[in-house]
Amino acid sequence: MGALTLIHVIISLIGIVAGLVVVFGFLKPGKPGLMNTTFLAFTILTDITGFIFFPFHGNTPAIDLGIISLIVLAIALLALKRKMTTAYIIAAVLAEFFNVFVLIVQSFQKISVLHQLAPKGNEPVVGITQLVVLAGFIVLAVIAIRKKAYVLG
Repeated sequence: MGALTLIHVIISLIGIVAGLVVVFGFLKPGKPGLMNTTFLAFTILTDITGFIFFPFHGNTPAIDLGIISLIVLAIALLALKRKMTTAYIIAAVLAEFFNVFVLIVQSFQKISVLHQLAPKGNEPVVGITQLVVLAGFIVLAVIAIRKKAYVLG
């Protein structure tokens, strides 16, 4: 693994861990704190380093996801600034899902035990894993929005 790839991976993992803390934090009373800032900053850095550290060879699903992720993060920042809690929760959960989605894809490509289950990367086990994770994030977001415990202002 090259140095730029390692930096990108570390940034991504920090963003993912911080994002999980933030998403689960939506379920209890509180306000955004340092972990929220860490999540947003490192998730934005993940997208940016994905664009500048790796060569472009035409449009790819990764590039499309990076663009969509940056749009979602812009919405999250706007919702945060305007104290729109529901919009922020939805955008933040979606941004975190995108990070975890890529983590799942990369895990099936790079971790030998998982790679054996899905050597091409498009086997049903990959899609099922992504769907289960998506369902989990949707449930967390719905619960957080209904509880109205997390506030931005």
